[in-house]
This record gives sequence, structure tokens and C-alpha cells, in this order.
Amino acid sequence: MKSHSVSKPFFRRFAPVLLSAAMLTGAYGPIAQAQTSTATANPAVVLPDFSDIIAKADPAVVNIRTTASVPVRSGPGGGADPYELFRWFFGPDFQAPGMPQQPQPSPRQAPEERTVPRGVGSGFFISADGYILTNNHVVSDAADIYVTLTDGREFKAKVIGTDERTDVALIKIDTKDMTPLTVGDPKQLKKGQWVLAIGSPFGLDSTATAGIVSAISRDTGEYLPFIQTDVAVNPGNSGGPLINLKGEVVGINSQIVSRSGGFMGISLAIPIDEAMRVADQLRADGKVTRGRIGVQIGEVGKDVADAIGLPKAEGALVSNVEPDGPADDAGLKAGDVILTFKGETIKRWSDLPRIVGETKPGSRADMEVWRRGKTVTLSVKVAQLTSQSSESESKAKAEPEHADNALGLGVVDVAADVQRKLGIKGGVQVRTVTGAAQAAGLQPGDIVLAVNNTDVTDASQFGTLVSKLPKGKAAGLLVRRGDQAQWVAVEPSK
Repeated sequence: MKSHSVSKPFFRRFAPVLLSAAMLTGAYGPIAQAQTSTATANPAVVLPDFSDIIAKADPAVVNIRTTASVPVRSGPGGGADPYELFRWFFGPDFQAPGMPQQPQPSPRQAPEERTVPRGVGSGFFISADGYILTNNHVVSDAADIYVTLTDGREFKAKVIGTDERTDVALIKIDTKDMTPLTVGDPKQLKKGQWVLAIGSPFGLDSTATAGIVSAISRDTGEYLPFIQTDVAVNPGNSGGPLINLKGEVVGINSQIVSRSGGFMGISLAIPIDEAMRVADQLRADGKVTRGRIGVQIGEVGKDVADAIGLPKAEGALVSNVEPDGPADDAGLKAGDVILTFKGETIKRWSDLPRIVGETKPGSRADMEVWRRGKTVTLSVKVAQLTSQSSESESKAKAEPEHADNALGLGVVDVAADVQRKLGIKGGVQVRTVTGAAQAAGLQPGDIVLAVNNTDVTDASQFGTLVSKLPKGKAAGLLVRRGDQAQWVAVEPSK
């Protein structure tokens, strides 16, 4: 390798410059020293060392592999019969010259099956006697489940119970003296806190990854809100623990948001407190029993909240009440907004199914409801969740239309028999839609049950209510379409 040196004339030529640079360095030495002192006084944030946490948690995390039974089908050329290929193409009765006589067919036998690998996942011990938490989708439809520990031992597991709605499963292996993870409190998590995952991505068991909490109570439309992180989670991590800096499990890694099928920076975990409530029921009964009150609900938008005088855009908007169901017996009506249930505040509409589901069937619960500008307390007897029911759509008989109004609606009275079928009193049915109402999404056939906080009795009274609406301020219309009711904000035309 060649080396390069500087000639003496070159050094002499640039000596004054180098000397000046040295003088400047000396002159500004105190400033440089001061900057160094400041940096020392405010050292950079030291990243956490996860090694101790992983060393303690690792023995509690297991690899799960499952198998499935698939039927064996003989194809062309399969079996010992050299003429099977002909019979495959020409049918079982095919007979060629010189071909041995085909024996009489034997009674039909059950198709043979073979066991094949189905998938891999993760799990973790929650007790010393071998109970393991994982995801339902890891073990569902599996013929056999095998659990491998970090020390290499393998056990065949049995399913204690699964819950598809929360994607939680409880399995058990015949062992003792296991090291369970300590259960933490996910409600104490904050955005930006460090968390880590241990699992078997792509079958690579005992793999640890780390990241931060990206969001709390992420609502994805599922039954439970998720913990969102940027911890690298891939296929095979499902069912593994999400662990905080105290070494406590705070979630079960369950899903990733991805367009490629691999990790793209967004992973979702089931909060461990919700999972443990499910596990307790699975351990006791092998199944989960949930409560229901017989309502269909939706979100409360800010424009609707303003229109009906609700202080905050919170709660669950009741769009339909099941006839003769628990909520109907309690006096709940379509258009009501459920603010609290059993003393718990309903901040998002999705909070209600979870809180009601956790309520013991047969017990009574109070709910605070926003109705016509004031709060009403109702007592409901919670039933057991079995199946959903819905009402059939009904249409009103044609009647003379009422004159169009400032909302752009032409309406008629709702026939008495239709009111009985729908379980409503009064209301008007929309016949024509123009202007502001059309822009708000109303359609012919919709039934308007209330304007702001006043119930609609008939078309004449509806016209009076609309004529008194202030210009420039959106009015809240409680609109029923089919078996759903929704508050819609419509601003009267000037």
C-alpha cells in the first residue's frame, strides 16, 4: 500500500496558516472548555439495557407449534396398481384387452389422514403449574399442540378454553415449578415508554425485540382496545408477551398492521388485564359468559353533540333498541346517548360492549342516559349474550305530503300500524329531500323522530318546530333508517 508525505516547501508555505489556526484555538480554548463542561453537566440520555429483564422473563416464554390432520387423496399413478393411471382418466370400470379383471370394489372406507405442520406461535406461563396464555388464532383448529421450553424440553398441551372475540386462549402442559411472568398494569403505560417483546418470529424461538408504546387504547373496531407499539413483531410472535421495564407482562402480542404480511412499524397487543379476566373464566368454566342489554350503538360526533346540547362528544349513541329486550324493558329509546354504565364513563362508543360484556348476566346495572337535553338514570337487568336480533324494515303508507320547509324536507305522518311495528310513537316519514337535508345525507323513507330535544308527533308539529329553528345554527334530527336511528346535524337554509 502506498503512503503519502508532505514536502518541506509545502509545510513552509502553509506554516503561517497553521500557526494562526493554533493561536485561534488557544484564544477560544475557554469557550471550547465551557462547551465541554456543559455537555458533561447534561449527558445524553442513556438507552435502557434489557439484558436483565430478558434473562428473568425468557424462561417463562414458550414456543408453540401446531399440527393439522389433512385427508390423503391418491392421485394418478398412486398405489400399487399399475393400471390405476388408466382408471384415473377413464373411470373405475375401464377394462382394456389383456388387462387383468378388476376386482369388485370393496366397501367404502373412511379417507386416510396424515398430520402436517400447521403453524407456529408463542405463549407464556401465568402460573407455576403449567397454565399458558396465548392467542386463539394460534391454537384454533389444531389437531395437536406442542410447547417447547427455552431449555429444549417439549410437551404436548391441551386446550383449557378459547375466546374468539378477544383472541385469547388458555392451554396447559403437565408440569410444575415453572416460572410465570408477573402481571403488570397496562393502564399505567404512557406513550413513549420502552417495552419489549419475546417470542418466536418465523419459528426463531426466544427472540427479543424492543420499541416504544405508540398509542394507548387504540380502537380498531375489535372487541377490545389495543396497545399500539413499534416493537418488531412478525408471524410467530402471536401470543407472546409485551413486557415493560419492570419485567412485567402488560399485553399479549396479537396483530400487526401491514401491507406486506411482515412488520411495518405498527404492532398491536391485547391489554393483559382484559386477557386475565378472560383467562380466569376459561380456567373456571372452559368458556366465557358475557352480558348483553339488546342495543345497537354508534359514535357521537361533535356536530351531533352540539346539536342536542351534549357537553362533550362522548358516550354511545343508541341507534336501535331490541323489542322486549333488557334495554327496552328499562325504558331506553333510540336516539338516547348512554353516558355511563355501572358507574363507568363511556368515553368512546366501543367502551360500552366491553363494560356490558364484563357484567354478570342476571345482575342489575344503572346507566346514565342523555335524553332531550337532560340526563336520565335507568336500571337495566343484564341478560346473557347469545345472538343478535334485528327488526325488519317497514314503510309508511302514502299520505298527502306536508309542504317543504327550511330543512329541505317534505314529510308525512307515520301510519299507526307502522309505529306499532317499529315500536315508536309519532315521528314523520321523509318523502322528498332537497337542499340542506340532502347535503346532510337524508333520504326518502327516513323517519324523523325528534328535532333537537323535542319529540316529533306529526307532520304539522314538525313544520312548526322547523319554522322556529334559528338560522345559522345546525339542528339535531333524530333519524331512523330501517332498524337504525342516528342523530344528524342539518343547518336550516337562510
